[in-house]
Amino acid sequence: MKVLLKRFFAQQSGATAVEYALMAAMITVVLVAAFGPLTTALTGVLQTVANAFPQTLPSQ
Repeated sequence: MKVLLKRFFAQQSGATAVEYALMAAMITVVLVAAFGPLTTALTGVLQTVANAFPQTLPSQ
């Protein structure tokens, strides 16, 4: 039993998977936090471009 417990605690493959999951979660949080201001800025730029075009079509 002692040998099994020693081998269980020495195994690190599960720890690596948890570390990768934590890194993926942190990256996701940073991306979600960055998209808020980015979306607002992009909306402003696109609205400026849309306002530069005439709002009515010319008569033929």
